[in-house]
Amino acid sequence: MAVRIFITGGTFDKEYNELTGQLFFKDTHMHDLLELGRCKVPVETRTLMMIDSLEMTDEDRELIVHQCLSCEETQIVITHGTDTMAQTAALLAEKVKGKTIVLTGAMIPIKFGSSDGLFNLGSALAFAQTLPHGTYVAMNGKWFHATNVRKNKQTGQFEELS
Repeated sequence: MAVRIFITGGTFDKEYNELTGQLFFKDTHMHDLLELGRCKVPVETRTLMMIDSLEMTDEDRELIVHQCLSCEETQIVITHGTDTMAQTAALLAEKVKGKTIVLTGAMIPIKFGSSDGLFNLGSALAFAQTLPHGTYVAMNGKWFHATNVRKNKQTGQFEELS
């Protein structure tokens, strides 16, 4: 069975407007990344939204939960903005059982060329296929349980709570 990839936006898919200096969303870069990484894992992708995670509402999170519950795949990767990734992961851990869900993102937009996004995506795909059922966050080659992770705003890295 394929790995389901849900796309929600975040820095992962942001682009840079050279005229205004603003970051914005156009389309997901997922298909290009899978090709660039020479991914041989069967995947099914679906864009749920293209927003910054700081703008994500409770309704948006419930949509993510609903999609995870509704899809037939039991291995799921979700691209998500890093600022509220832990919040969404905790909700998924509470509401979705019997599936392996891995949230990942990027600190630097893919379009910048020096992004951590490709590495994080590859790690998330591998973790989704190997970790037991549960919800996790995967960043920088490490995985964390959804209920025991936070983004350290001083270091810009994910870490365990305890």
